Amino acid sequence: MERSFELPVDRERVWEFIADPGKRAGAISVVSDYTVHDDGSATWRLDLPIPVVNRTIGVETEDEERRAPEYVRFVGRSKVMKVIGEHELTETDEGTRLTNRFVVDGSLPGVERFFKRNLDDEMQNLEQALADDLGVEV
Repeated sequence: MERSFELPVDRERVWEFIADPGKRAGAISVVSDYTVHDDGSATWRLDLPIPVVNRTIGVETEDEERRAPEYVRFVGRSKVMKVIGEHELTETDEGTRLTNRFVVDGSLPGVERFFKRNLDDEMQNLEQALADDLGVEV
């Protein structure tokens, strides 16, 4: 799944947000809590509204690749899913285009379908969190 949006600020300002594992986690609606560890990895605690999951799920995430201020790729692993997320920042005449790519591989029924159905809402959450952090309107 891939979605992009543009923000009227320079790439370095967007990078400050998107490279922060805590800010990324905080923008996801199903992340009820998270902990950023000293090594930069993070543990997300997800509450997924699907019938087969009746508990909070811990997802261990870590950045696999970083090229400041243009690209970060992270991987999250848990018993119910694996998620790969990529954020690519491109300078534009008006600011920065942020391209977001996500792959969710669920090991329980309904996990992939939930994320596919809700991706646009999650991207709007990310865009709004970025705008709020940067003090701009979307």
